Amino acid sequence: MRPKTLKVGVVQQSVANNDKATNWNKSAKQIAKLAEEGCECILLQELHSTLYFCQQEDTNAFDLAEPIPGDATAFFGEVAEKHNIVLVTSLFEKRGSGLYHNTAVVFDRSREIAGKYRKMHIPDDPGFYEKFYFTPGDTGFTPIDTSVGKLGVLVCWDQWYPEAARLMAMAGADLLFYPTAIGWDLTDTESERDRQFNAWQTIQRSHAVANSVPVIVANRTGFEASPIEGDAGIQFWGQSFITGPQGEILAQATDSEEQTLSVELDLTRTEKVKRIWPYFRDRRIDAYDDLTKRWRD
Repeated sequence: MRPKTLKVGVVQQSVANNDKATNWNKSAKQIAKLAEEGCECILLQELHSTLYFCQQEDTNAFDLAEPIPGDATAFFGEVAEKHNIVLVTSLFEKRGSGLYHNTAVVFDRSREIAGKYRKMHIPDDPGFYEKFYFTPGDTGFTPIDTSVGKLGVLVCWDQWYPEAARLMAMAGADLLFYPTAIGWDLTDTESERDRQFNAWQTIQRSHAVANSVPVIVANRTGFEASPIEGDAGIQFWGQSFITGPQGEILAQATDSEEQTLSVELDLTRTEKVKRIWPYFRDRRIDAYDDLTKRWRD
């Protein structure tokens, strides 16, 4: 029987180096803190094991990837079992020689992997050269079934696509999770930085509204210098947050501090909100065929 309430937690942290053991233990301490507060489901940020290596195209960075299962899944599986929690992690997966993914891995109160999701939408922008590293996912938009509900896990750039959130919700996702690594180009103006952040938060709140489900977002914080001479680097803007099923902000971190968030969600509200705002009832699926096209000419 699924719980009527669920206390969820988010870890927002900075990353200073590529020492995986140090970064894993740092995350584990914050996970332990949230578990002591009663959190049963905890989300870590995107690619939390290392620095954000996608600021440049460097074949040596593939050395940071690892298989699933591997050392990272062994470590975080043990953490999930120790604290009796559902844990959502994010890893640079080496699936095979020359084949790599940006992959979220979920553990359900044990060392065993409950499920994984491979990032579907892969960006390629200055400072975010992810297409060089990651093959688009092939797991589809399928929620991962756990003891606390069906988790619709998506990753960073996926958060800009309403189709991804909708398909997860249509498949029965009780909550949406977005491990994220996004930040400011320091050459942008303050007003442009504000617009970018507001767009980022608004689109994810809209997924909560349009699908009547809570949304949990973990973003990294801190400055990470670019390895390319003359590049400004990235100031990750933090501000991880948790919303209810009407997009209401229940908790939000600052833009510059390492923090944890915890919120007790009333899972029965999802059903109540869907009865009041029956978006799924009124969808005109007979008229949406063109959504599968790249463009309408």
